[in-house]
Amino acid sequence: MATPIVGVISNSHLLEGCTKVQFTVEHNLNAIINFCEALPLIVPSNLSKNDINTVIDAVDGILLTGSRANVHPTHYGVTPDPAYEPYDENRDTVALALALACIERQVPIFGICRGLQEINVAFGGTLHPEVSDLPGRLNHRAPRLDNGKMHPDPKVIFGDRHDVILTPGGLFTKIVNKRKIRVNSLHCQAINKLGNRIIVEGIAEDGTIEAISIAGSSALSIGIQWHAEYNPQINPINSSLFKAFGRSIEERFRKKNNL
Repeated sequence: MATPIVGVISNSHLLEGCTKVQFTVEHNLNAIINFCEALPLIVPSNLSKNDINTVIDAVDGILLTGSRANVHPTHYGVTPDPAYEPYDENRDTVALALALACIERQVPIFGICRGLQEINVAFGGTLHPEVSDLPGRLNHRAPRLDNGKMHPDPKVIFGDRHDVILTPGGLFTKIVNKRKIRVNSLHCQAINKLGNRIIVEGIAEDGTIEAISIAGSSALSIGIQWHAEYNPQINPINSSLFKAFGRSIEERFRKKNNL
């Protein structure tokens, strides 16, 4: 029997300063394979908008992953600044179009970290380019050493950092069967103004929006600010989210193939 396919957005990278490559972190692929029971298919971020419908035809779900690069500020009405770099403008073009196409075509979509931000921007929302600089906000950035370099231990980088309060009666509360969860935090940008149809599903203790869904979507359409792909094998919250995504993917697959 055929297997459902999930398109996983890739990121642009200049390898050793000379070779352009497309990549995604293996945790994303493993989560799709092991918890969605689907086949991940990497979607290059250097496609044109004309390729979007072809991608949607080929997949049963879309995963918009996290990324070191930030959404370019011109997409949400903020003046670019070197402090907000790096950017991946090709990915911006593809990811924003994929988010809209998924809702139009009833394809499940799961946005992680930058993916949540892309979904919000695609539907007309805006972002804080540096949420940790706002008064009263937590430090949402990835942990760093005293010299400014990234912490070398993944367990520290992806360790739980703060609580998220889930909306009573909301979609996320139903999926994870909890009102409060604890999550990791590795981001600079965060939602400012909500996009059209975006529903808040969870908020950090400092008011930062951490989980969203899309109103009126017949397929599971969610975004989270934390990196659930890192440890679903030991984290029941994150495994529940990927399993819910997998169920929606399976439903789409069966409908598409008249099963």
